Amino acid sequence: MSAWNPQGPPPQQPHHPHGHPVPPQPYPYNGPPHQGGYPPQGPYPYQPGYPQPAPRRVGLFRRLWRAVGPTATARKVFRPSRPGRVEDAVVDRIQKIRTYVGLGAIAWVTFSYKLVDSASDAASDRFSDSWINVLVLSLTFPVIIGVLVALARPPARQQLLRRAAKPFGSVVAIIGGVAVFPAAIISGLIDGRLAINPVMSVVSWLITVLILVWVLPFILYGMVLSLVHVFRTADIHETVPPLLTMTLVWEMAIIGLFTGAYGNLPGVVRIVFILGAPLSVTAVGLWELRRLRSHYGLTLRGALMR
Repeated sequence: MSAWNPQGPPPQQPHHPHGHPVPPQPYPYNGPPHQGGYPPQGPYPYQPGYPQPAPRRVGLFRRLWRAVGPTATARKVFRPSRPGRVEDAVVDRIQKIRTYVGLGAIAWVTFSYKLVDSASDAASDRFSDSWINVLVLSLTFPVIIGVLVALARPPARQQLLRRAAKPFGSVVAIIGGVAVFPAAIISGLIDGRLAINPVMSVVSWLITVLILVWVLPFILYGMVLSLVHVFRTADIHETVPPLLTMTLVWEMAIIGLFTGAYGNLPGVVRIVFILGAPLSVTAVGLWELRRLRSHYGLTLRGALMR
């Protein structure tokens, strides 16, 4: 093998799979590679020894669903996509473990102390908590970004503002998606006030189906992705998601203390439960910032060019 022939020399004496020698050919033996075959370097197409399965055909509806379906659209809107962004598998694994442990602790306390009467009530409470988190995060996000932009030097300021466009778009998307439901109620779409004639009845039915089949899954999946990816703020800088997450959990802990969250729990258990989430999330966030600095040289001061 050399720079002139990076593929290496062809086999000196190719053999048939059953042991019989192959007669001289104008180009190397065209059998399977694991049986001594050698793909030709000229215009001859390489044909494997065994037939390959035909590619599976995908229907038009499935292709459209994969392209513009609610979950596919939510991934495009709420997941970070900046080229060159650092993705650390270890950090992702630790965050998932922390999320699963937190959910398990919530479920255990909820049913052990009978904070709800049924599983449906527990699911409703978790949905309400998730929506409150999204709302608080959507209000905290512009404040944190505004502080970072104010502290950054002019070149970094322009870059931060440019990168913040898609995260701001994801905030508008989740708020706008949720606003569809009160708009449908106020406009009379739900109770049938718009069905004043057969045409409007069909239009109302189609809009209702679209809301249930597309908008609702988009919102539910978008809420999960918004909390996991912190409104895709990694598109701004890798250090922004842990910073925002730590701020959010402490805000939620303060809100829980003042609103009497988990008031039915014993005093010590309530304090441990309310403070357990922010303390654990803060520990993971600080560890993530340290790992970004030590492994990739990414720091918040570097993002601000300070």
